[in-house]
Amino acid sequence: MTQSYNNQYCTIIRNATIDDAAEISAIYNHYVLHTTVTFEEEPVSPIQMAKRIAEVQSRYPWLLYECDGLVAGYAYGSAWKARSAYRHTAETSVYLAPSQTGKGIGRKLYTELINKLQGQHIHLLIGGIALPNEASIRLHESMGFTKTGQFTEVGLKFGQWADVGYWELNLEKKFNNNA
Repeated sequence: MTQSYNNQYCTIIRNATIDDAAEISAIYNHYVLHTTVTFEEEPVSPIQMAKRIAEVQSRYPWLLYECDGLVAGYAYGSAWKARSAYRHTAETSVYLAPSQTGKGIGRKLYTELINKLQGQHIHLLIGGIALPNEASIRLHESMGFTKTGQFTEVGLKFGQWADVGYWELNLEKKFNNNA
C-alpha cells in the first residue's frame, strides 16, 4: 500500500483504534518483509493487528501519529514479562512509515507514550533494538534511555544472525530529575 503525505496537517497524536489496523499493519509489514527491525517473518493481517491493538490497549497506550488523515507512525507499550513482579515494567515500540522517518515523528510519539506510561505508574521502560539500527539507538538515547545489555545472534532472519540490544529508562528518576 503506497501512502502519500503532503505533511500539511501532521500534528495529530491520538489513540489507535481497531479501524487503524490496516494502515498500522501496512507500516509494520514493511519492516517484517524488508528489515531485521522485527524478528517476525510473515506479514501480519489487519485482523491480527486489530487483535494486537485491542490486547495492548487493555492495559497500555497504543498511539499513532496521523498526517493528512493517514497513519505516519505509531508507538505503544506492552508487558515486559508475564510474571506479576514485572507489572511496573513496560516494553516500548515505535514504527514509522518509511517515508516519514527522520522528521521527528518518532520523538513526538515517544514523548507522548512516555508521559502516558509514567501516568500509569510504570517504573521502568525497556526498548529492545535489533542491531544494527542507528536511528532507533539515537531515538532511544535522545529520550534518556541507556544501554544495559546485548544478546548476540538471538534471531535468524534472511539467513543472517542478528543481535538485540536493550535500553532502559527509569521513569521515576527521569520525572524526579525534571521536577
